[in-house]
Amino acid sequence: MLLYNGQLLFEEDFALTLPNRGLFFNDGFFETLVWAEDTIRYLPHHLARMQRAADVLGLELPPELASASHLTQTLGKLVAENILPQANPAYRLRLQVWRGGGGLYTPETTACNWLATSRSFHPNNAPALTAGFAETVRTHFSPVSGCKGPNSLTYVLAARERTQRRLDELLLLDAAGHVAESVAAAVFWISKNQLYTSPLETGCVAGVRRAHLLAIAQQHHVPVAEVLAQPAVLEAAEMVFTANVAGIRVVQQLGAVTLASEHALLMQLRQWEAHPS
Repeated sequence: MLLYNGQLLFEEDFALTLPNRGLFFNDGFFETLVWAEDTIRYLPHHLARMQRAADVLGLELPPELASASHLTQTLGKLVAENILPQANPAYRLRLQVWRGGGGLYTPETTACNWLATSRSFHPNNAPALTAGFAETVRTHFSPVSGCKGPNSLTYVLAARERTQRRLDELLLLDAAGHVAESVAAAVFWISKNQLYTSPLETGCVAGVRRAHLLAIAQQHHVPVAEVLAQPAVLEAAEMVFTANVAGIRVVQQLGAVTLASEHALLMQLRQWEAHPS
């Protein structure tokens, strides 16, 4: 089953109507969420990113998506219709939002349509045994670069390069050569027991796990900095890892440089996430 504008439908019965501004102009955004233990993980960060995307695009989120309680209730309906057989299952939810109406580039409305789908969630905390810096694609800062969706082709090309180079992970640089993010996750590094990540001005996505980890670190008085860093800075770091809703992946080999596979600070961050105070 899926949810289309609040209506439960069998997937085989669903069809997009035309014109469709999401299909024609990529006029919208999406969220990838994890449902576990009867709620949405990182819910406040998802909701904040959705609202930022809607504001930038000039969209009005419908009431069923516009608050933490309503979003949880809405997506809970979908989960309830797609119960998995295993005990305590987790779900990977995709929420696609796009502008309604037709027209050419100039929008005719602020109203939007939305679609939610559900799949089994499979965490990915496996280390990235090999990683490199992207050579064929760069990130670019824009009003929509922090949203998921408007720049999807960038990540499609990056994933293609990662496959062609037979790497486990690929780190993207911005137009000035600063480290921005990985193909589908935020990038962090640790030096002298301080946690670093790339600022949003590199054009990276405003990742919800990124926001969560920064908040957890600050809550526990861990020094945190968002800095513009050249690749050499990460190559000299004690540890590099990526983080998204699917998991945290430690980068073990970055180019020709071997990095630490364990670090006390990362172990502490994991514990704080698992057992919030």
